Amino acid sequence: MRKWMIGLMMVWTGIAFAATPKKTVLDVENMTCPACSITIEKALDNVPGVTATQVDTERATVTVSFDAERTTVSAIARAVTDAGFPANARTNGG
Repeated sequence: MRKWMIGLMMVWTGIAFAATPKKTVLDVENMTCPACSITIEKALDNVPGVTATQVDTERATVTVSFDAERTTVSAIARAVTDAGFPANARTNGG
């Protein structure tokens, strides 16, 4: 029982200190259709640490949630740019 309690406390402590997800908004060029968003989402699926993406083709933006311990904003923007859609992070993050 004691080992179980110690294990539970260690898990709880790990959760308490887990990194808070970061969020960035990218301004993206050349998005013209829904297929563009699929391509961008697939590119971001390959970036370690990206936890969620939201593509808005009308506003030409991509909002990305990510683990800052596993990736950076520049790596995220580079993945989108390499997929054929030049991307720049907004300086204010949103």
